[in-house]
Amino acid sequence: MTLAALKVKRKSLGRTFAFARVLVSKCVADDDSFMRSPGKKSTDRKPKTLDREGLMAYSARILSSRAQTISELRAKLRRRASQAEDVDEVLARLKETGYLNDERFAERFADWRKDQEGLGKARVMRDLMARRVAPAVAKKAAEAAYEKVDEIAMIEKFLERKYRGKDLGTLLKEEKHLASAFRKLRLAGFSSGNTIRVLKRHAAEAERLEEIEEEESGA
Repeated sequence: MTLAALKVKRKSLGRTFAFARVLVSKCVADDDSFMRSPGKKSTDRKPKTLDREGLMAYSARILSSRAQTISELRAKLRRRASQAEDVDEVLARLKETGYLNDERFAERFADWRKDQEGLGKARVMRDLMARRVAPAVAKKAAEAAYEKVDEIAMIEKFLERKYRGKDLGTLLKEEKHLASAFRKLRLAGFSSGNTIRVLKRHAAEAERLEEIEEEESGA
């Protein structure tokens, strides 16, 4: 290796280590970083474009406040890049150093939504794909997270949280409340079959939900 090539390599490594220090100092490893809501930004002025090293620093700031999928970060970098080809180079460097990984993101996201928010598998898959995670990656992460989960127990806990202090047996006798509970559970990602089974424990009127599901499925 020539002296000039060695200097270039050392300079590149130095920049990578500097980037790593920024991420560590900003606590990029926080378990719930991907759940943080992005702050509101002013749209009065058009942001200045960035070169490759500027995009690396910009990526560090973004990833330190909220974990990103590859597609999410790519979209942000494209809006700031002075040279379009720099975006793929920056993303490649981030993936190579382990700071950008959709599989790991999906696994942590699925576990968080299951354990901390009590949501069902279907909802987690929808939310992952909304974050631009590939369907196959989203499905794999969701299936792994819910492999040993008792969905019936999750549905019961969900109802306890949503209707804390209320008599479900009395409440769900009213058709509008029963329909509302059913919609909430389905929106939360729980399967139709287990949702109806649990609701039937509290109200015989839930039998009607099976007929409605069959009618809609056959439509």
